[in-house]
Amino acid sequence: MASEPLKPHPQALANTHAAGEVDRPEMVRFIVSDPAKLPGIVVDETKAKLTGEWQYSTHTPPYVGLGYLHDMKAGKGLKAVTFTPELPQAGWYEVRLAHCYNVRRATNTPVTIHHADGDTTLRINQQEEPPHERLFRTLGTFRFEKGNAGWVRISNDGTDPTKVVIADAVQFLPVDPKAVTSPSAASTTKR
Repeated sequence: MASEPLKPHPQALANTHAAGEVDRPEMVRFIVSDPAKLPGIVVDETKAKLTGEWQYSTHTPPYVGLGYLHDMKAGKGLKAVTFTPELPQAGWYEVRLAHCYNVRRATNTPVTIHHADGDTTLRINQQEEPPHERLFRTLGTFRFEKGNAGWVRISNDGTDPTKVVIADAVQFLPVDPKAVTSPSAASTTKR
């Protein structure tokens, strides 16, 4: 079954970079142009809820889909991107966050995971290279209900006004419940 063509988020500002203009050409091979080809359930920025003004970019690969969003180093504390999956069944999911990385990124980006057992907020250093295909980093393993009650929100609250916050995609990978040792260990993973 062919996936539906991606369309830019209607609320996001357009990319200002020319097609093919990238700062790290060697990273282009890590771009995942079709989120539907990734394992698990992937919510791309094209399906996310935006709070405040965000802008598209493709300048720093890798990314998922059409590109990624950034907060333009403005409106600190007033912007967020919320990724809400439609989960086919209740259970444990490893949650991974996609973001490109470089020294212009925030070192303390707040990411909140709303799961069946409450909210977990982590601070992510978006200057560090994500370990999964240089694109995704694991936020932890959490229990979710079936449907769309859970979500992941990236915000720019408390981030350095000289640094950019990136929002790209979130991946939910089902985990065998036998592999989860304890809820406390599962919900406090920080990488």
